[in-house]
Amino acid sequence: MAHYAFLDNNNIVTEVITGIHETETIEGLDTETWYGNFRGQVCKRTSYNGNIRKQYCGIGYSYNAEADVFVAPQPFPSWSLDDNFDWEAPVAYPTDGERYSWNEAELKWDVLPVE
Repeated sequence: MAHYAFLDNNNIVTEVITGIHETETIEGLDTETWYGNFRGQVCKRTSYNGNIRKQYCGIGYSYNAEADVFVAPQPFPSWSLDDNFDWEAPVAYPTDGERYSWNEAELKWDVLPVE
């Protein structure tokens, strides 16, 4: 069993399905090609364990064809994509052992209250 993502014309994931194993063929075609032809959309395999295309994708993720990776949606407008296709806050996450949430209005990390 494998998982496949369907992309719109902007390379945004519109749906993820479970399909046959990627080493099998359908009507002589590899699975990505067959599923893509059947749906009339580009189809790319995705992997729960991140063995291919960086990470498992979901609806709203984008596909970077040049790097052959899925990229998560931008979490906040101030965050930028690094060279490893991960989103980075403009301020590094504190390493003092506390738990934080991002405050986009003030561009800083706020300590979460202890529960």
